[in-house]
Amino acid sequence: MKPVLQVALDLENLKRAVQIAKEAVKGGADWVEAGTPLIKSEGMNAVRELRRVFPKHVIVADMKTVDVGRFEVEMAAKSGADVVCILGVSDDDTIKEAVKAGRQYGAKIMVDLFGVDDKTKRAKEVELIGVDYICIHTSIDEQMRGKIVFDDLKNVSNSVNIPVAAAGGINSENVLPALKSGADIIIVGGSITKEKNV
Repeated sequence: MKPVLQVALDLENLKRAVQIAKEAVKGGADWVEAGTPLIKSEGMNAVRELRRVFPKHVIVADMKTVDVGRFEVEMAAKSGADVVCILGVSDDDTIKEAVKAGRQYGAKIMVDLFGVDDKTKRAKEVELIGVDYICIHTSIDEQMRGKIVFDDLKNVSNSVNIPVAAAGGINSENVLPALKSGADIIIVGGSITKEKNV
């Protein structure tokens, strides 16, 4: 898989998010993500608007689903999401139902291993369930403590046969180590969205 650049729109204002996404796409972003704060602020309208503005780009809905996987995937897919994010700490049945709904409604499932202790073990488990992507995500709280390491990324990418995304604290200074550690998808958020000039 050719490396993919995904812009994460983790802000509250839809108008500003669309403005940033346009600049990011102009700059080479392949995938456009309705981040969790945007979805919480604007609901599925955020996904619908991104689909309308970017009809040829992959639209990701970072739902951070942990329960009712079928319902949330159906809702996001019907709103225009191509990829829907489920948390890896979810029950296996939640992930199975999300995968079934994804197949039914034409969306791929990305499992975010945010908060999972044994990321390699869980990555193998959810790959067997049938998810399409795995995401290794360094939380903002971990970033504040200076933790941005790619050991988990390397271990997971060497253990599964599906594409792996890297998120959290990715910027121009550490994107190459992320790619060398096995990231197929680079998710960039704050280093783009916090800039005055995107």
